[in-house]
Amino acid sequence: ASSSSSASSGDGGASRAPDTSLFVPVPLKPGLGGAAEEDVGAELTRPLDKGEVLKNLNKFYKRKEIQRLGAENGLDARLFHQAFISFRKYIMESSSVSADLHIILNDICCGAGKIFLLGHVDDLFPFFLRHAKQIFPMLDCMDDLRKISDLRLPPNWYPDARAIQRKIIFHAGPTNSGKTYHAIQRFLSAKSGIYCGPLKLLAHEIFQKSNDANVPCDLVTGEERVYANEDARQAPHVACTIEMCSTNTPYEVAVIDEIQMIRDPARGWAWTRALLGLCAEEIHICGEPAAIDLVTELMYTTGEEVEVRNYERLTPLTVLDHALESLDNLRPGDCIVCFSKNDIYSISRQIEARGLECAVIYGSLPPGTKLEQAKKFNDPDDPCKILVATDAIGMGLNLCIRRIIFNSIVKPTVNEKGEKEIDSITTSQALQIAGRAGRFGSSFKQGEVTTMHRDDLVQLKEILSEAVPPVKAAGLHPTPEQIEMFAYHLPDATLSNLIDIFVSLSQVDGMYFVCNIDDFKFLADMIQHIPLNLRSRYVFCTAPLNRKEPFVCTTLLKFARQFSRNEPLTFDWLCRHTKWPLAAPKNIKELVHLEAVHDVFDLYLWLSYRFMDMFPDAVLVRDIQKKLDDIIQIGVCNITKLIRASQSAAAPGTAEVVSEDFPLSRTKKDASVVSDRHGAASAEALSVAVEAAGLRREKNLRPSRLGSRQDLKSYGRGSLANRLLREGLLTQEMLRQLESEWQDQHRNGRYGFGSKRDDQHRSKETGKKRK
Repeated sequence: ASSSSSASSGDGGASRAPDTSLFVPVPLKPGLGGAAEEDVGAELTRPLDKGEVLKNLNKFYKRKEIQRLGAENGLDARLFHQAFISFRKYIMESSSVSADLHIILNDICCGAGKIFLLGHVDDLFPFFLRHAKQIFPMLDCMDDLRKISDLRLPPNWYPDARAIQRKIIFHAGPTNSGKTYHAIQRFLSAKSGIYCGPLKLLAHEIFQKSNDANVPCDLVTGEERVYANEDARQAPHVACTIEMCSTNTPYEVAVIDEIQMIRDPARGWAWTRALLGLCAEEIHICGEPAAIDLVTELMYTTGEEVEVRNYERLTPLTVLDHALESLDNLRPGDCIVCFSKNDIYSISRQIEARGLECAVIYGSLPPGTKLEQAKKFNDPDDPCKILVATDAIGMGLNLCIRRIIFNSIVKPTVNEKGEKEIDSITTSQALQIAGRAGRFGSSFKQGEVTTMHRDDLVQLKEILSEAVPPVKAAGLHPTPEQIEMFAYHLPDATLSNLIDIFVSLSQVDGMYFVCNIDDFKFLADMIQHIPLNLRSRYVFCTAPLNRKEPFVCTTLLKFARQFSRNEPLTFDWLCRHTKWPLAAPKNIKELVHLEAVHDVFDLYLWLSYRFMDMFPDAVLVRDIQKKLDDIIQIGVCNITKLIRASQSAAAPGTAEVVSEDFPLSRTKKDASVVSDRHGAASAEALSVAVEAAGLRREKNLRPSRLGSRQDLKSYGRGSLANRLLREGLLTQEMLRQLESEWQDQHRNGRYGFGSKRDDQHRSKETGKKRK
């Protein structure tokens, strides 16, 4: 069972068989000799003949009765074999063993081949089992471990919430239906309240609205706490990112936004925790109707009823019958949605070449830069009338968009096993993005949606016409307390191994799943060699960073190392590490690095919130982060200049790095390079690659699109030749691979490219055409 996969549903009181491949043996050192035990054993019998001992140990291993006894005591074939190898090594390499084991071994060896046996190899089993439990301590506490990892009754984890009768109101509707507005109105009218949102931008928006309405409201995110009151007194209202909500503080009203994210493979646990654990008289839930049934079922287990209020979209949204097809057809208020930062570079460059200005928004930009770009696009007096963005616009930004144009309808995704896949966007994603057009209250009273390419439009209509599949399960995540209890029983296990065993043993019912923990394990393995107590190690492993960013990961490692030495991470240290102050970027590579530095500052602030003494300079770091935000804004405003600079500085041949359409369809190595927040080292080459691909498409030389959604999953797989034909892009490296493939196929006689038969066939065909 993969550690990242969901735990299977519990079956009443039945327990799952553990995945013993996760059990790491604890090494035991052989006896060193010179101990009193050796003298007692040898004096009572005689020194052991290690040759005879080895023969009898191997007999012991082959006995079916011994293997059956092992299985009855929790030793499956894998553990039995590992335990025996360790047991044999311990005995053979020890110069002394315990007196009782010495006597048994002597009796077995002396009685071998005699009529009256002094001892039998089966007599070794108690000693073998004792050794097995020493190297696999989990065998002795399996029942306790199963109880700790039993996740079948999450409502019971929140006694404060169970002690009150909460009123649950579900505001259900599509994007731009006013569902969140109505929930927030109740939040503002309450004596106390908490807003829980998925993004810092959303929490900040509610924070601003509340205080503008003279309702004192604090802001709490992973990196900071901003008080509404100057004397730092806690306000009765708070707007927070959902991971930061308190399940101990009583409120009159709580608002949980975007409830459908309870199914998110990585973050779903935070919505489950808020839904089950918030201590509020009224819980107002906002989100897609697809989550109604699951929320109703979950609330049934807590004895609470759900009142559903349905909302319709406030402005019409029309799916156009024609695709854009050319950037020459852009109009003011258009937003081109891409699923790759590389496409953003390409399209913004081509728009600028037509004498138009465009704003740019993508996921790895700092929140301040996103807001500034949104403000620039929304400003009727600003010449910037076009927006190029990733699906980051789906939440958290108020934008005056007339028409959404999907540059592609496929995007890289991560499945429940943590593997990257390329698939068509879901109906939920398409509706969330398309719904940004024609926002109520904006200058556009009607929204429109289409695609860049004609072939995609039919598929987009198909996607949008489908019903959003119901949300089936809510995410769960091991708590620090549960992991600490595991560590008490398994003190020699690494944190990564503890998590693996926890997920392997965990039991959940059909309404829940265990969230993906690959990022947690990645960080746990990265800092395993650093001496930290378990609670601190756990906190470092939950740090919100992108593991595809080497500079940020390296910084976390340095933070942890200095933390372990009890040396505070000062402002001066951080400035030296990041080489602050930093200049405005001259090319895309430098812009990407600045984004990584911004993430490092975020990481420092996040840790300072949890370890104030060790990260003491949060105020100073926040100041320079704001300055860095301004520097990044300059870079984004001049992004087309940076692309040109990257293109002119790139080495020959670097324009042949990656396809524009499906940047993740190559290999896992490529996937890590061209993700939405890819490494800085490849940014220049990638931007140039996409520019070249984009220009090719403008000349109507783009690759043929896929005919049906079913074909999408297989796109990019199969032989290298097929991929090249479909994508219409050939690099030198791929050409070498293709040549090798052709040679192999020719030798095997599979295709015979370049064979005489092919030449003859082609010459005949040519002759027929001439005739």
